[in-house]
Amino acid sequence: MNKSEVDLTCELAGVRMRNPLVLASGVLGTSAALLERVGQCGAGGVSAKSCGPEARAGHPNPIAVAWAGGVVNAVGLTNPGLEAEIPALIETRKRLHAQGIPLIASIFAPTVEEFGRMTEGINAAEPDLIEVNISCPNVGDEFGTPFSGSVESAAAVTQAVRANTAIPIAIKLSPNVPNIARIALAAQDAGANAITAINTVPGMLIDPYAGRPVLSNQVGGVSGWSIKPIALRCVAEICKTVTIPVIGLGGVSRGLDAAEMIMAGATAVGVGSAVWQRGVDVFAVITEELREFMAGEGYPDLESMRGMAIR
Repeated sequence: MNKSEVDLTCELAGVRMRNPLVLASGVLGTSAALLERVGQCGAGGVSAKSCGPEARAGHPNPIAVAWAGGVVNAVGLTNPGLEAEIPALIETRKRLHAQGIPLIASIFAPTVEEFGRMTEGINAAEPDLIEVNISCPNVGDEFGTPFSGSVESAAAVTQAVRANTAIPIAIKLSPNVPNIARIALAAQDAGANAITAINTVPGMLIDPYAGRPVLSNQVGGVSGWSIKPIALRCVAEICKTVTIPVIGLGGVSRGLDAAEMIMAGATAVGVGSAVWQRGVDVFAVITEELREFMAGEGYPDLESMRGMAIR
């Protein structure tokens, strides 16, 4: 099969994309110009940085460090707040739509009620999809457990978001739970149109010469190739359980990584740390590598190999 015959288009919760690669939230998501550039460099969809109700400065430096297994970061949800984010998203959407690329807005909040209010506000930006980051702490919980930590809290947030928008919503899940598939199913039953999996895995790096953690926050989120086996397992478990599409995310830096995510059942594939490590042109590179693999193995389109590893 000639690689020019391979069809990489896909549909995510009713949103059409030219290829399955999505910029992960939190990477190059701070301005319309940067997100426009991601589209120009080959992404099929683009996620903005997570936005909360109020402006947050985040943690002091150092907030991110590369290591042999990827990246560890503790940015601290830096964002300008909802009021300032809306015009930025509107400008971003305009630039991306000129390229035929959908915009995914990302939101977080400290309480279920605030998630509802955030959703109502973000509607004004008219993103193509809203990603709901439920890995942030639940301040209404005695121990500050993330909303992604239980079936009940994940469902409650999903219901609050669903009640305040007609835009498709994707619930972003953490791998740090005993049964991620049960939580994904609860989100689906509560009205989610898609699942994003996974968020980063908590970890720490220590400077042995200084005798202290490298990050100012001590603990950060591990991303990059070292978490790919965890991400693949989570995506496979979720895709065996739900009927809504999944954005598979974690450790994707090559075309073969993207193929593995799709074989695990993912509809779209998130790319994050690879942008840091290989540059923003990584989207075009991964797309070409994926196309070459599919042509060589005789896959005419994504559907022909989607979920084959879990059948």
